[in-house]
Amino acid sequence: MTDRNPYSADAPIPARLRPAMEAIGRVGRDLARHIARGPLAGQLAAAVGDNADGDEQKALDVMADTAFAAALRGTGIRWYASEEQDRVIELDPAGRLALAIDPLDGSSNIETNVSIGTIFSIREAGDAGEPSFLRPGHEQIAAGYIIYGPQCMMVVTFGDGVQDYVLDLETGLFTLVNSRLTIPEESAEFAINASNYRHWARPVRAYIDDCLAGSEGPRAKNFNMRWIASLVAETHRILVRGGLFLYPRDDRPGYADGRLRMVYECAPIAMLIEQAQGRATDATTRILDKVPASLHARTPFVFGSTTKVDRVTAYHDLPEQEVSALFGHRGLFRV
Repeated sequence: MTDRNPYSADAPIPARLRPAMEAIGRVGRDLARHIARGPLAGQLAAAVGDNADGDEQKALDVMADTAFAAALRGTGIRWYASEEQDRVIELDPAGRLALAIDPLDGSSNIETNVSIGTIFSIREAGDAGEPSFLRPGHEQIAAGYIIYGPQCMMVVTFGDGVQDYVLDLETGLFTLVNSRLTIPEESAEFAINASNYRHWARPVRAYIDDCLAGSEGPRAKNFNMRWIASLVAETHRILVRGGLFLYPRDDRPGYADGRLRMVYECAPIAMLIEQAQGRATDATTRILDKVPASLHARTPFVFGSTTKVDRVTAYHDLPEQEVSALFGHRGLFRV
């Protein structure tokens, strides 16, 4: 790893966050090169154990976690909370910042050459490690992700809009390409894992039924369904093209609160989405107002274009007889 600044000269990064952001950029750049080599870089998708929450770890998960933790020492980060760690790690006792990270999101897709990524957020550090992260998401001061795909890109917010960078392979720099990324409001796409339909609550099923009914249903419009199973890839598509992402709670054991982690995944993505003029909820409640009960707490997650997220919330407010009706009789949403 080189100490060279990984950003183009016009990168508008706050001075107090620059050391940490430069470390994240350097590791992201190195990981992008490593991932691009695929099998030539070794068995990146090999199972090497389980993480703190019982999910299978891949070799690249551990590699990424180790690299970020090492690079962030001495950058002002006191507390480091990773999805791959059992507990919060103290990197710098004099640091004033706390960083939460999913070092390698979407690792189940490593061997399929589908876009994967890194998700991170930065907060003010408290006197103790874990309590620094058990606070509402609106207290984040920065959030972002790196997507390792056909282009390696970094999307980040410092609380005043969303910046979009692409890794220039010629210079090795993350180069600013959009200083204020916003979500298109109009889109005919939604993303959900439809194989779990039978497990969803009635409002979610009703919403999806009405989308699938197309131009003949109450929405009077044809929709396209997407599902990549990589949160970073789903987020990036919505930031670029608009639409809706849903990972609701369901009635399977262990899914009562969804499956995505609030601290490492949902809170930082929610901050990005809101800064891009979108909406992010758990289907009824704003994600950034929620306080995680534990470091690895999970939450249902619905985000995307504002009117689409609001419509999902409205379905949860419908009276029972309206939710249970056939789509042709769900009068409130006939357009």
